[in-house]
Amino acid sequence: MAVTLDEIRKQIADCKKCPLWETRTNIVFGGPNPTARVMIVGEAPGKNEDLSGQPFVGVSGKKLDALLEEVGLSRQDVFISNVVKCRPPSNRNPKVAEVEECSPYLRNQIRAIKPDVIVCLGNFATQFVMHTDKGVTELRGKFYQIGAFSVLPTMHPASTIYRKEWAQFLKDDLRLLADWLEEHPRGGSCD
Repeated sequence: MAVTLDEIRKQIADCKKCPLWETRTNIVFGGPNPTARVMIVGEAPGKNEDLSGQPFVGVSGKKLDALLEEVGLSRQDVFISNVVKCRPPSNRNPKVAEVEECSPYLRNQIRAIKPDVIVCLGNFATQFVMHTDKGVTELRGKFYQIGAFSVLPTMHPASTIYRKEWAQFLKDDLRLLADWLEEHPRGGSCD
């Protein structure tokens, strides 16, 4: 049974499966492009995202937007979401139980959007989407076929603030994404 993005948004808004709902200001559902070929998945909303209800609007979001533009893409070309839809207090890492409770929402978003590519930002997203214990530093730099999706693990923009050498990894991986999209036009055209 197909679930629409509107139905998923309502389910998340009504969710009280874990304690994160008690401290959230807003759910951070994701967006903006519901028909995007590329879905970008992060870890969890931060303070700015919780206040605005939008993903990646703080420093990490500005860095991501700039890098997307550098490789010829924009936020309007993608759908950005997170593994967890509510901000963990003090921006701590999501707990295993919180990820487990929230995971059906992300899975349903993926089913509804049907992206060609899922870009995983950081360890949490990479390990969740790829069902692995390996870290993003070991896996980044190439595509993996996970079910029907091509998956590209890469650095989280926040990590590049503290590890400058990782900024180049993120940039290189987004260039790889842009090249992949050019080589694989929507609908499989051979033109």
